[in-house]
Amino acid sequence: MKGFVEAGGHRLEYEWTGLGAADAPVVVLLHQGLGSMGLWRDFPRHVHEATGLRVLAYSRWGYGQSDPLKSFPRSARWMHEGAEELAALLAALGVARPVLLGHSDGATIALLHAAHRLAPPALGVLAMAPHVFLEREGIVSMAKARAAYEEGELRQKLARFHADVDSAFYGWNVTWLMPSMRGWNVEAELAGIECPVMLVQGVSDEYGTPAQLDAIRARAGSGTEIALLENCGHSPHVDQRAAVLSALKRLLAKVKVPA
Repeated sequence: MKGFVEAGGHRLEYEWTGLGAADAPVVVLLHQGLGSMGLWRDFPRHVHEATGLRVLAYSRWGYGQSDPLKSFPRSARWMHEGAEELAALLAALGVARPVLLGHSDGATIALLHAAHRLAPPALGVLAMAPHVFLEREGIVSMAKARAAYEEGELRQKLARFHADVDSAFYGWNVTWLMPSMRGWNVEAELAGIECPVMLVQGVSDEYGTPAQLDAIRARAGSGTEIALLENCGHSPHVDQRAAVLSALKRLLAKVKVPA
């Protein structure tokens, strides 16, 4: 079921996949920096089939069919604002027991939501290709993406998934490449995480190194599990879907559902 909801001061698109018990957790998907609800393609269905839980996907402000940005770069707090927007969305849709599954920027937003214990509290977080500080690899890959967008076919490919493709691309790219972002780092904030965390990354991830995962585990707790996947790039749910679903099921086994 698809729809729109007002959350965080913006109109956001969302979609439910599958049915589940009213008191069961809901798996909430948070897309990457150039993603959208639609770019998950059939992954929500696979998540539902693997877990038996309802799955909620949505497009953040500036992406998909959600309200576009009016200007960019974004605020220096844009990741934190994404976590606050997530909290508002979950409240508006009546989701009380979320398990957050985020990819790239979406993974970072999921971790920040859990770290700051925003309501409704996350029961668990699966973070695919997360980043909590900016690495040279990420800067280089984002610069290459700018060239592919302005000189290649990337704009045409992304335009199929975003009502305002420039809002989606430049809101992400211009913001990350601001000189002021070079020192961006949210590691210290992760000490606030209390729920189980599963970290998944491809060995060939072009946007970051396993140092990201080590930094997260050092602050989120020794129980944090890492799955470093061979033959896998920046999109583990595409390159190694079965491994991601297996990691999700291991996370769910650790989740404590409130009575």
